[in-house]
Amino acid sequence: MDNSEKDQAVQDEKPDELNPLQVVGSVFAAGLGVQSSKNRERDFKQGRMGVFIAAGIVFTLFFIGAVVTVVQMVLKNTGH
Repeated sequence: MDNSEKDQAVQDEKPDELNPLQVVGSVFAAGLGVQSSKNRERDFKQGRMGVFIAAGIVFTLFFIGAVVTVVQMVLKNTGH
C-alpha cells in the first residue's frame, strides 16, 4: 500500500469534520429553534461536543448583549 492509498484509508475511517461556518450555522439555527433533523444528525456524527458548547456559550452571550442593547435604546428613546 503506497502513501496515497494509506491517506485514502485514513480519510475513509473518520468522518469529515464540520467547518467553522457549519458549526456557527448549526448553533444559530438550534438557538432559534429551527435546526433541521438532517443537520442535527450530521452535527452529532461529525461534530465535537466541546466546539458546540463553546459556540453555544458565545451565541448566548451575543444574544443577551443584543437584547440588553435594544432594551436600553428603546428606554432611552422613550425618556426613561
